[in-house]
Formats: sequence, C-alpha cells, structure tokens
Amino acid sequence: MASINEIKALTAKEQLDLKNKLLVRKILWMLLGSLLFAFALVPLYDVLCSLTGLNGKTNNSTAVLSKAKVDNTRWLNVQFTTNVMPGLGWNFYPKQTSIRLHPGQIETVIFIAKNTTNEVVVGRAVPSVTPGIAAANLKKIECFCFVNQSLKPGEEKEMPLRFFVSPELPKDVSDMTLSYAFFPSVDGAK
Repeated sequence: MASINEIKALTAKEQLDLKNKLLVRKILWMLLGSLLFAFALVPLYDVLCSLTGLNGKTNNSTAVLSKAKVDNTRWLNVQFTTNVMPGLGWNFYPKQTSIRLHPGQIETVIFIAKNTTNEVVVGRAVPSVTPGIAAANLKKIECFCFVNQSLKPGEEKEMPLRFFVSPELPKDVSDMTLSYAFFPSVDGAK
C-alpha cells in the first residue's frame, strides 16, 4: 500500500484509479462475505430449529429417547389440526383430533392424505405448535413432515406421526395444539 506522501505525489487520475481499485477490493470482500453468510444460513437455521423446536424440528436422537421418563403424575391434552394450501389438491386430516397422554409417553397418531386430482402431486407438511413453550418440548421420532410426500392420482395414504412430549414441559401447560399445513412442494421431488 502506498504511503500518504506517495499518494499526494500521484496525479489526480492516478489517485482516482487507486481509489477505484480499493473500492473494487472492498466490494469483492463484501460479496465474498455475503456468499459465505448465505451458505452458512441453512445449517445455522437447522441448529436454531433443533434447539428451539421452531418449524417442528426437534432433537429426536436416541440419547433424548433414553433419557425420557414418563411423568404419570399429570396429563396433557394434544389436539391435531390440519390445513391444505391452495394448489395442492389433497384432503388431509388426522384419524383422531386429539389424544390424552402423560408427558414422556410415546404415542403414534395417523394422518390421512388423499390426492383428489388426476395427476401426481408432491406436498410438504409444515408443523406448528402452540403454545410456543410446548414446541421445544415436542420430540418427533417419526414424522411425514421430515420429507416431501408424493401421492398418485386418487391415492390415499396413511402417514404416521410418532412422538412424545418431554416431561420438562412446564407444569402449568396442560393443553397443546399440533397443526400441520400441507403446501405444494417447491422442488416437486420426493
């Protein structure tokens, strides 16, 4: 890099060229930083969702399952609701709209999806849990929401959800709602 005296000795055109080169370098560094940040967002988002339960992503490792103890001293009511977004062409509903369970108790609930169109349709379920504090305590072992679902024309499919609610759920929470919204898959691949 040139010293201040050397820069003052340069002509106006040379000074402008030097400033332009510095500006291009700064822009390139900012572009590189932006690209690196964009690529880092997906794994960072996955970690955030796993830690907080956002977007229905929960830590379902064997270590978590082995630590889970059933709390037989209290009951929790879990309600299930569903929505199908426009453009999907499916009927989608839970076989049972609610269950009563003890925190820590593993349960399986079956959802039914039927393609009402005359073409193959691929959808993706997005979960939502209320109250928000319950989201971090919902532990999914198996869920149709983990991958895209493909249905042939007129096909009906049973889709299981296997889960438990952590006994660490605050004692003042006795009701929660797990809602799934099915959207047409953006990439259309299973």
